[in-house]
Amino acid sequence: MNIRIFLFGFFLISSFKISAQPVSNQDFPDEILNYSFKVYLNQLDSFRDEFGGVYKLPDQDFFLFGMGNREKFLYKDGKLFTSPMGKLVFSWDLKEEKIIPNEYSVLLKTKEDHRILIREDKTGIWVTGQGERKKINQLSSEINLPDFKGVRYNEILKVLHQEILINILDSRPLPNYFVYTKPWRRDAAMMAMCLSLTANLHLIKDWVLSLQEPYDFNNGQKQGRPEREADNLGQTLYLLSLFSDRSHPLVEVLKQEAGRLEKTGPGGRYILGRSDFQEVPVYQTKWLKFGLAKMDMEDPYSIPHQPDNYSSLFWWDYQSEHIEGNAWRSDKYPYIGWARDHFYHRKKGLISDRTYPLTWETDASQADYEEMGFIHPEYVERKIATPHTWHASEIFLYLLDQTIKI
Repeated sequence: MNIRIFLFGFFLISSFKISAQPVSNQDFPDEILNYSFKVYLNQLDSFRDEFGGVYKLPDQDFFLFGMGNREKFLYKDGKLFTSPMGKLVFSWDLKEEKIIPNEYSVLLKTKEDHRILIREDKTGIWVTGQGERKKINQLSSEINLPDFKGVRYNEILKVLHQEILINILDSRPLPNYFVYTKPWRRDAAMMAMCLSLTANLHLIKDWVLSLQEPYDFNNGQKQGRPEREADNLGQTLYLLSLFSDRSHPLVEVLKQEAGRLEKTGPGGRYILGRSDFQEVPVYQTKWLKFGLAKMDMEDPYSIPHQPDNYSSLFWWDYQSEHIEGNAWRSDKYPYIGWARDHFYHRKKGLISDRTYPLTWETDASQADYEEMGFIHPEYVERKIATPHTWHASEIFLYLLDQTIKI
């Protein structure tokens, strides 16, 4: 099966001015925002009942602005900061707040009874109040924001989509921009599948076309022993196929690396290396075959007929060529369980107990959690990164796959 681009709708980015603009408070009436939020809460209740329940995150309300390649901002406790550096941009003497994640909005009322709306849309990040509307991002980044109408849990999908877009920084698709500075090919490939479905691939094009190495060299880096993860070969081919062809200079390097990892078994040739500190040749060969197919290249490889701990993470193709290995899952790394559930059509996966964010990763060996402390110290103490793009991507694709054939 090939991943096909399914466009929910293209939205043209109109021209705009950076300066403040007069605006009516009725442009985004409270009634509409409140109704949308209520629909979202009802969907969360149904989702948690249908799937695996919740994972408890620290008790801190916040919201992130800056989808795509825009500057990032953090809202919490009546203040808006640049993120992750923490420079104060706005501060309000707060009476009430309502974070409405599915509308990419924070609605505030000050003690002077002023209404303040912070809202992100396809044109930018806007602060509206006291009769004017200010766009606070300087970097222009065209983004498409489908409403997913007609898809079950459409409001949840909007939030998952936001959690993916928010972690794109200078074209780099990061697992979480607070704790990682480099993209991971595995996470980036899953993000790209989502971006292809929402017409947002352009956001990572510069990074993909700049790739020069067949591996990301991320696992083991903190221990001084960077790993050459074999699944990176297929993931890199897939990413390159979205913007280029076999003439890209890295393609020949990837072919040579595949040859270096090549083994021969009873069923034919396959590749064998390490991924997440283990040998998973079925998973690695599936990724390689998928990447070769997307590049329309000759494929001399066969998937080995053997148990494999990661085979069930590859749910979108080659499903019949599978023997389960270790079926391990952990709430610390929820994307593993969500991928396995997608493969087996199960409903055990968790989301967070918050209205935002919905996704996370805990206690990852290569993450630096220090900057998560700006949101709340407990994130550092418990070694939690949130939101997390591999987790968000797995849920996003699972939900869409129930409505359309991905």
